[in-house]
Amino acid sequence: MTDKVSTQGAAKRSVVTKAILTVVGIALFFGFVTLGTWQVQRRAWKLDLMERVETRLHQPPISVSQLPGSDSAASMGEQHAYQPVFAEGQWLADKTIFAQALTELGAGFWAITPLQTSTGQIVLVNRGFVPEGQRANAVPPSPGPTRVEGLLRASESGRGFLRENDAANNKWYSRDVNAIGKALGLNNVAPFFIDQGIPSNAHVNANANANTDSGPGAAALQGPWPRSGMTVVKFHNSHTVYILTWYGLALMVLGAAWLVVRHERKKAEGPDSASDA
Repeated sequence: MTDKVSTQGAAKRSVVTKAILTVVGIALFFGFVTLGTWQVQRRAWKLDLMERVETRLHQPPISVSQLPGSDSAASMGEQHAYQPVFAEGQWLADKTIFAQALTELGAGFWAITPLQTSTGQIVLVNRGFVPEGQRANAVPPSPGPTRVEGLLRASESGRGFLRENDAANNKWYSRDVNAIGKALGLNNVAPFFIDQGIPSNAHVNANANANTDSGPGAAALQGPWPRSGMTVVKFHNSHTVYILTWYGLALMVLGAAWLVVRHERKKAEGPDSASDA
């Protein structure tokens, strides 16, 4: 009698275990398929964005005054990132800040100076790169009316180089337009900044891990500073790897389920079949 009760209890536990494993397996399969499908959609979106940016890069500069009004930095970045633009106005040279940078010329800073347009709008302009040790030798912008041409860039987050911007101590690790404008006491700041200078060979680089720096030559490290036109148009695009990963895991779940069903079927056919499995 005890053996019979024990057998029945084991059978019930086996049924419960199988039910749990089935639910978990189904959840994992559909979860992995959903993630894979989402990455397919993200990849299509990224490729479309890269194509649009590539097209923008070869368009003539347009005035920032012709851009549609928007208070959203994300919206401006999505619709107009890397659009060649120009702005006319007066430099606010005394409000220049330096944001940390890492370029093909090495480590240093971006020299960022506000430009006040005739409409009263303030546009932050990245005037170019200044190597470490050359910050004190950075040439200030010329006084008087000026015209700046460059690429429109989306505002960056408040974190860069694994550190948060420290406005109180004037230490900047990212080009956060809103935070820089507030720190400088500026109003009516455009929700984007301009990288001064339009690289003649600008194109979209889809390999975020590409390393084209073979070391700057001596001539490249000669001033004057800041040096403009150093924008690198680069997009991180690892969606194909993620697609293969998630769909691969879904196939692994199916394979594991097939092995379990095959084992249980042979087990039900008899001890000999089960031992063969």
